[in-house]
Amino acid sequence: MEISLKSKIAVVTGGSGHLGRAICRTLGKCGADIAVNFLRDEKHARAISTELRDKGLRSISVQADITNQDSIAAMKKRIEDELGAPDIIVNNAVIQYPWKRVLEQSQLDYEGQFRSCVLHNVLMAQAFVPGMIQKKWGRVIAINTECSIQNMPNQSAYVSGKRGMDGVLRVLAREIGEHQITVNQVAPGWMLSGNDIEGTDENQRLYKANVPLRRRGRDQDIANLVAFLASDLAGFISGQFISVSGGNVMPAI
Repeated sequence: MEISLKSKIAVVTGGSGHLGRAICRTLGKCGADIAVNFLRDEKHARAISTELRDKGLRSISVQADITNQDSIAAMKKRIEDELGAPDIIVNNAVIQYPWKRVLEQSQLDYEGQFRSCVLHNVLMAQAFVPGMIQKKWGRVIAINTECSIQNMPNQSAYVSGKRGMDGVLRVLAREIGEHQITVNQVAPGWMLSGNDIEGTDENQRLYKANVPLRRRGRDQDIANLVAFLASDLAGFISGQFISVSGGNVMPAI
């Protein structure tokens, strides 16, 4: 059994980052053509797009602010002009900010997380789902986090944004399911990313002690699930929040 995404077109937001690049490569290995979205990191976006083209795939790098409707509309036009109407969207981008306690966190940080988590998913759906409806096939995949379940100190802005997007996506799954479009969330744990090394410092030691597999996962673990959810093998899976955390969090019934 193999995961085949041949003839499919995917858009990966935040495709220039470590996790985004892993997702792009993995979808590409499955045969999908890829639009690599970036905001500022044009260098890595162009590099991964070139890498995919060198392997015989169609790929473009495309700049867009995923919190801005006009910017997403411009990205959509370029993707459709150069690749065609996307079948798969992977909403991976998120605004980074310093984590602080609720009493110290800036209002702007809460607004930023709302824009890059909730509004990001709304605008991407409004832009690309109508094309999926016409095809009677589509995949909406969003990157959430184990933090949504943990609710640990200093995570309030991040958690509020991610829990908000969870609500939007569960509703969306019910609204568009009749068109054979699935909507799912992948929730990473504290993953090893890029040149990150699984060390022995106290934070990592304490974290791994609570993970049943006693280790941290890698970006590839996330990308593997994204590819599966994007495929026909996952055609009857929708509305799900799936943890990839080595068992560190276990969503309950």
